[in-house]
Amino acid sequence: MRGYEYRHIVTIEDTDLLGNVNYVNYVRWQGRARELCMREFAPDVVAGFDDGVRLLTVSCQCEYLRELTVFDEVVVRMFLGELGQTQMTMTFEYWRQRPEGEELVATGEQRVACVRPDERGHMAPARIPESMRRLMDAVSAGRR
Repeated sequence: MRGYEYRHIVTIEDTDLLGNVNYVNYVRWQGRARELCMREFAPDVVAGFDDGVRLLTVSCQCEYLRELTVFDEVVVRMFLGELGQTQMTMTFEYWRQRPEGEELVATGEQRVACVRPDERGHMAPARIPESMRRLMDAVSAGRR
């Protein structure tokens, strides 16, 4: 298995009035997987790059295939989609853990850009720092 895994147990806090996981939590788990991966492989990203580069989420989406409910165990797997000079895409799969095996319950995607303030203080595109490239290499190599 290639990719980075974030494991989560659904709690009442994650659910809506109908007892299903509220849709916003899937996006929250994407962010959590991304940030925990950065913490493990590129901690300088979270603290802020030395040269002023910042990570900006450009787009985020999720497609819901099955409902999750309280105490479901879910594994969010993050993969590298595309890696450009200033932007990258990460894809996500959400797998419910069951005794008989895993069940795909959702998929998602995030596109992020690296930016740096220019001389007027406006954000301008910046090259993806080497630490971020190392992070994506780690994800591609299947390290967790």
